[in-house]
Amino acid sequence: MKTKNIPQDDGFLSRKSIKELYYTRDENGNYETGLSKGWEAKNIALEVTIEEFERREKKAKNLVLSGKKSPIVFFMEKNKMDWSVLSSYMEKPKWLVKLHQYPFIFKKIKPKTIKKYTEVFEITLEDLTEFNERNKL
Repeated sequence: MKTKNIPQDDGFLSRKSIKELYYTRDENGNYETGLSKGWEAKNIALEVTIEEFERREKKAKNLVLSGKKSPIVFFMEKNKMDWSVLSSYMEKPKWLVKLHQYPFIFKKIKPKTIKKYTEVFEITLEDLTEFNERNKL
């Protein structure tokens, strides 16, 4: 791509004041870098992805507030994790970490494990154990 052809379509990246670095060629064929505000296809894909992340976080928050799931589910979604990633960070088997999604089991988790969750999610103990409406999406 030539430097003058770097896409500059307004969208997700430009609204967040983010620019992407592109490697391009100048008029003489030499490599150089240039910044882009984004291009239409990427902006659409990013917006759809972000909307899906927000939908999943909201659903998880509602499940926690209704008592159907533990706060582990919300913070896992908020941190864009799945069970495999979370269990890896927790250094525990996936089946055990998945059990922690159930409120009656969550209440029985040892303090050492709760502390590890707070470290993994980078949250306070209160955020995890006193989950309520104040927890932001």
